[in-house]
Amino acid sequence: MFADIAGFTAWSSTHPPEHVFRLLESMYREFDLCAKERGVFKVETIGDCYMAVCGLPDPREDHAVAMSQFALDMQIKMEGVTQALAPELGADVLNLKLRSGMHSGPVTAGVLRGEKSRFQLFGDTVNTASRMESTGAPSRIQVSE
Repeated sequence: MFADIAGFTAWSSTHPPEHVFRLLESMYREFDLCAKERGVFKVETIGDCYMAVCGLPDPREDHAVAMSQFALDMQIKMEGVTQALAPELGADVLNLKLRSGMHSGPVTAGVLRGEKSRFQLFGDTVNTASRMESTGAPSRIQVSE
């Protein structure tokens, strides 16, 4: 699953770095708590993009259900975070909406070693999930067939 904030680039260009950091830190904290509760693994964040997987490293038969529930949780948490931060960051933070994309299938995964080792996912499943997110609508979760 990939999720990003629709309107983030424009919003962040008109706000000080402290506001951008406050939003992302608050949002990711809430997402991480939900991920832990649902048994979802956060792969990484890049800017306003949050990437997560379910069923790795331990396979789960209910991976699609768990990830769908997590994606819904993220939508609710995003709304709550923007509502709570509006007095501090400005009312325009309420215009930011989460856009998510999901796809299920096989992946190649592992830790790529080097100066900054990190867990990576590769394959068509990852690419399809990314496309589901990038072509989706704000405040929606687009799921592949």
